[in-house]
Amino acid sequence: MTLAKKQVASDSAQYCVIAAPFGRLGILTELVDGSLMLSKIEYLPISTALVSPRNQLAKEVEKQLKAYFQNPHYQFDLPMKPAGTEHQQRVWKNIQMIPVGKTKTYGEIASKIKSGPRAVGTACGANPYPLIAPCHRVVSAQGIGGFMKENAPGLYRQIKMWLLQHEGAL
Repeated sequence: MTLAKKQVASDSAQYCVIAAPFGRLGILTELVDGSLMLSKIEYLPISTALVSPRNQLAKEVEKQLKAYFQNPHYQFDLPMKPAGTEHQQRVWKNIQMIPVGKTKTYGEIASKIKSGPRAVGTACGANPYPLIAPCHRVVSAQGIGGFMKENAPGLYRQIKMWLLQHEGAL
């Protein structure tokens, strides 16, 4: 195997875990049609072991996430693997338009895209690119809402609150 082929094979799918101010972030990069792309970011508890990024894209994702943690106005510029249904993509696109320091309700997003608030919440829960498509900026009409995944509801709520405070929305 040539050096170039070894590099492509080692870059084809790579998972790393980096430190974040609120815990850990899992980052998955993978080769898609010959291009290395970000395919997932996930929130993890602080007890998760760190795993250093090994490919250039994973290192760049880590660099850009750290820049965001220093400055909530940081603009991400990362190649992302196409994901989601047409409805999910509409939700995520609209969420990316919410300015830093602002929030919108599930109902407001739903009204704008002619959907239902629960469907918007479901799309937020399926978002593979949190922080980049900032679902934490979507709140319920009665309060912070959302981010209540079954496996660790307290963790996700704490992360949402940290992110909204970091961005000046709380």
